Amino acid sequence: MFVLFDREKQLVPIKVWLPSVEELDQDCLRQAYNLANLPFAFKHIALMPDTHVGYGMPIGGVMAAEDAIVPNAVGVDIGCGMGFIHTDVPARLLREVETPNGSLAQQMVGQIMREVPQGFAHHRRPQKSRFLDEFEEKGLYHYGRGDLPKIEEAYYQIGTLGGGNHFIELQEDDQGRLGIMVHTGSRNFGFKTANYFNRLAKQLNKKMGSAVPPAHELAYLPLDQPEAQGYIQWMQFALKFARENRRLIMDRVSKIVFDSLQSYAGVKEIAVQMGVNAHHNYAALEEHFGKKVWVHRKGAIRAERGELAIIPGAMGSYSYIVEGLGNPRAFNSASHGAGRVLGRKQAVREFTLDEVMADFKKKGIVLGKRRRGDTAEEYYKAYKNIDEVMAYQEDLARPVLRLQTVAVVKG
Repeated sequence: MFVLFDREKQLVPIKVWLPSVEELDQDCLRQAYNLANLPFAFKHIALMPDTHVGYGMPIGGVMAAEDAIVPNAVGVDIGCGMGFIHTDVPARLLREVETPNGSLAQQMVGQIMREVPQGFAHHRRPQKSRFLDEFEEKGLYHYGRGDLPKIEEAYYQIGTLGGGNHFIELQEDDQGRLGIMVHTGSRNFGFKTANYFNRLAKQLNKKMGSAVPPAHELAYLPLDQPEAQGYIQWMQFALKFARENRRLIMDRVSKIVFDSLQSYAGVKEIAVQMGVNAHHNYAALEEHFGKKVWVHRKGAIRAERGELAIIPGAMGSYSYIVEGLGNPRAFNSASHGAGRVLGRKQAVREFTLDEVMADFKKKGIVLGKRRRGDTAEEYYKAYKNIDEVMAYQEDLARPVLRLQTVAVVKG
């Protein structure tokens, strides 16, 4: 970890969990300085080892704020995060057992793709959801409702994967046991919430003559304003929606996996030994350095001492289950993944579909994806080396499990 602090250029220091400043691209560094000059930034800015340029705030960034909340420091996929369960089943069965639809892994992937909508697809029928049934929408902020999401739409979105870097993976740990991992968030619900309140923040900042330049895309909501309380309400609901979305997907995927293991591999009993479900795009009121502040984690996980969390690698690489070490210098945070080194379009230009598929075939990885043309967008070679990222944050989180991709479903 190194520190950037020039009193003539910034209000607070920037702490970076990388070997040197040369590891940061210039756009990411510029955004970090923008954060460090926010009048409400508390103590310092923390950049995780997977950090890279984002929209307004770097991905892999952590900012604590006094008396303000910044929609773009959470991002448009509010509550994006990870779910994971670990079983006692030998993962080799997915490769070795044959079914009428190919290997057991291929059979599972095909059924998952039929039951969990990917990309922009939603369910054709509203889903049963006690969580949504019990939600009191009328208690939320509704001033100038505009493009705020409608709760009735959520019944069609819950239990859907989405696209981009979202995935469902069947994985194998170093002892050969099977794990299931889900990466998704609040879908269009969080997207609409984020954009609505970012527009309100821009309007409010202009009206109040904010010193934060509009070009920085860091419009904020003072906590004493009703718009801020409205954002917090909607954000917290989007977080609950995202967590429930992952839970529902995990329930459906695990049922497919367990039923298939019983039907085709004769596995009678399956023990789930671990379960984790956590966000990496959110803001939360926490106490740090003796003060309650709003900690914004945009592409960063909470890693309090003893807390289990998930750091996924990219498609075809390793992922890690970690135990947090509660480092106060990082506001008890760690990275949320490997971190991109190539943009999506650049990755598609650099790696051909044939190259990616040949690599997956060599590794024995089954890919489930309806549109294959953009497969290289999430290829692991478009990301930083996950093992290097883990080494850079040894003081933030301790690896508990290392998991390798066996099969993956992508949007």
